[in-house]
This record gives sequence, structure tokens and C-alpha cells, in this order.
Amino acid sequence: MAKTWWLPAGASAAAAGIDHHFTTTFILMGIVFVAAQVSLGALVWIYRDRGPSSSKVTYSHGNTKLEIVWTLLTTILFVGLNLMSSSIWASERFRPAEVDAVRVEVTGMQFAWYFRYPGPDGKFGATNPELEDASAGGEAALGLDTKDGASKDDVVTGTMVVPVNREIEVILRAHDVIHSFFIPTMRFKQDAVPGLAIHMHFTPIQTGDYEILCAELCGLGHYKMHGMLKVVSQEEFDKWLAAREAEKQ
Repeated sequence: MAKTWWLPAGASAAAAGIDHHFTTTFILMGIVFVAAQVSLGALVWIYRDRGPSSSKVTYSHGNTKLEIVWTLLTTILFVGLNLMSSSIWASERFRPAEVDAVRVEVTGMQFAWYFRYPGPDGKFGATNPELEDASAGGEAALGLDTKDGASKDDVVTGTMVVPVNREIEVILRAHDVIHSFFIPTMRFKQDAVPGLAIHMHFTPIQTGDYEILCAELCGLGHYKMHGMLKVVSQEEFDKWLAAREAEKQ
């Protein structure tokens, strides 16, 4: 049932808090919506046209006290919901990632996602716009400058592989237009903007394969811009990364 009409099962450390806030907002807004529609229906029924027996129409020019009350209630509701969610929002965006977080540079371009990992030196190598060739894919799509020593051990893949229960620092970039990096099961979503390097982080808590989507209309091929996140054990991740680095030797 959850797969058809509700949110997919959360697989990140922040998912439970986000889901709780979403449910709370949904319930409160649902109560407000129902109350407003019932009130509207009641007023339509009470003041309906009864023909000759209808009383003379009277007009109201407003009720200052009532307007102040509903304005205050609306303000309290919206400010309260924002304060409730601010800590969750800030935890993934404004708090720096942990020192031992796994760093992954994510680049969106029409119409694919590329993921770059720093090599054993822990540094991302330089890229050169003049070397970019999106049609070639992989390192060529990012314009990786192999003349830079730090670039030689960088790993570029079309699948995002990360270890479970480790914080993942995402450095988000866009090559051409605005894209939106969205992993529903991780409750992780952020626009990728050309010219900006946006730092965020999340912690996967369940192994498995999870779909990555682009949630921003980015061109004719937007519908096919998706990727895969593979969450594996630390041992599997180390072996996978070592194998990718060995391929570059």
C-alpha cells in the first residue's frame, strides 16, 4: 500500500523526522481544509434563496476582531511548522559534514548524472571546460584534466555507490541548466545550479538499490534522466572503489 499512494519507505537517518513533519503538516492542513469547506457549505445552505419566504439581505463590512484572530492563528500555525522543520533542514544543509564523511561530487547534465570520487589523496582533480564532451560520457563529460596530478586517481561513474551508516557529503553541480537531484527513499532533494557547488550530506541506514531522479524539467530528455544509488557495506564499498581505481592504472 505504501508503494501506491504514500511515501516510499525511508532509508536515511533523517527520513523518520521528515516523515513525521510531513504527516503532522498533512493532518493539520487537512483539518483546516475540512473546516473551511464545511463552513463554506454551511453558509451556502443557511443563506440560500428560499423564494418569497427569504429574509431581506444584509451586508457585512467586516469584523476586525475576527480577522485579527484568524490572522494570528494562521501565523502561529505556519511559523510553528517552519520552526519544527528548521532543525531537520539545517542538519543536512548548514551543519558541516563529518570529517570522515564519504565525499561524492554529483554533476547533472542533459540528461544524465555523473558521480566523482576522490582517489587515495582525498582531493578532487581539476576540470577544464574546453575538454568537456557530454556525448562521450564518463571522465570526458566532466572535462577531467589528466594533466593535473590530483585528477589521475579520481573515479567517475554513472552509478552512485556509498557505504551504509556513513555520512555522505554531496558536492552538487550542474553542467548546463538547472537540475534537481532527488532520491525519494533518502528524502533528499536539492536543485543543482550551473556555476554553484552546493554542499549537502545524508546518512543511508539501509543497504539496497534506490532510484535517483531529476525533479526539475530540464529539456526534452528530462523523463529519462535517472540514475541508481547502491548502498552497500563498508567492505563492499572499499572493494568497489579499489577496483575502480585499479582500472585507471
